[in-house]
Amino acid sequence: MPEDLKKMYRTIMDDHFPPRMEISFVDEHKRQTLVYEKVVWTIDNVQKGLRYGENPGQEAALYRLVNGNLILGDTETIQTGQYLASDIELLQSGKHPGKTNLTDADNALNILRYFVDQPTVVIVKHNNPCGVARAGTLVEAYLKANMADRVAAFGGCIAVNRPVDKATAEAITQQYAEVIVAPDFEGGVMDIFAEKKNLRVIRIANIDRLQAFVGQRCVEFKSLIDGGIIAQWSFVPTSRSKADLKLAECEYKGRRYKIKREPTPKEYDDLLFGWLVESGITSNSVIYVKDSVTVGIGTGEQDRVGVAEIARDKAYRKLADRYCFESHGIPYNDLKDEDKRAEIDRRVANEKGGLMGAAMVSDAFFPFRDGVDVGLRQGISAVIQPGGSENDYQSIEACNEANATMVYTGQRSFKH
Repeated sequence: MPEDLKKMYRTIMDDHFPPRMEISFVDEHKRQTLVYEKVVWTIDNVQKGLRYGENPGQEAALYRLVNGNLILGDTETIQTGQYLASDIELLQSGKHPGKTNLTDADNALNILRYFVDQPTVVIVKHNNPCGVARAGTLVEAYLKANMADRVAAFGGCIAVNRPVDKATAEAITQQYAEVIVAPDFEGGVMDIFAEKKNLRVIRIANIDRLQAFVGQRCVEFKSLIDGGIIAQWSFVPTSRSKADLKLAECEYKGRRYKIKREPTPKEYDDLLFGWLVESGITSNSVIYVKDSVTVGIGTGEQDRVGVAEIARDKAYRKLADRYCFESHGIPYNDLKDEDKRAEIDRRVANEKGGLMGAAMVSDAFFPFRDGVDVGLRQGISAVIQPGGSENDYQSIEACNEANATMVYTGQRSFKH
């Protein structure tokens, strides 16, 4: 890399953002002011804020809410003092965090808050999850999440909802990661992480209280090109249990269409798991999950059938890479032996990329049956989507033809 490009990726040690920020919402009756203070860390006896923004050369600052409470109608912001990503504790920094590290950690927590009963791992890269898994132990959940997309997980942010033990730490250090976020770290773990000098090790004690953030809202801001600002409440998924879901049915031209088969308990588990994971994925999105592990994640596409196909294709590629790495210790793309490649390809094709029996998750309704058909041709057995399309009957018929089931959430889950 040329020296000037290397220099570009070094830090902006001193930004010019002020130590405090206030945002006021004013109408004729009252003024509501949110007060923020800038977050800095003392590293090598030097106070440092965010390393840089989305790119080197973009100054950035992290602010935490320290005072004020915004109430709009029946909704109010999260109370001050309940900090997560805005008040991280850096146990090991290497290079101190930049904006992307913090937003990745935040989105991982955004997903992780819905899973408290079992050890769960969320690996995020460029603000989208590339692998999410829950299992009986933390190391098992990590290995499943990492192998769900081992390639994309390289250099990612790993967030977990249990204290990191030695077995999990050893597994994490076998790959390159930029950030690990956890409620705590057991004895000896920091010595293991010390071998990875640039790994940012972040403790957030409030991860133990993540469930308290379920259903709570903050106000989100989006700046426009001319300096204008859009303000909105953060998204809250309302379908978080089996009772919140509705078996798919609709009426079209005087005829009633209903799904013929109710999901099994396992399918309900995967449908809800996938729907809550999906709330942290850039739209348009379609994902596949199986046995509480993401199988294929399609993000940020313009058409729904296209993103269903992308998630399908990723499932095939990621499974081939996983089998190659487990059998031969190298990435699939580095495997030169044609016979071994053909053997892996046959295995993946026979298993249809691991999609047989998986659940298909869509953040908005399917406008036609072609999106659902992408998953059904791979053997998926259950679908979760908001419902509400004029052509819902097409998707219902498609599922009934394949003996698959489908449920509605009644709520769109866009994230841009």
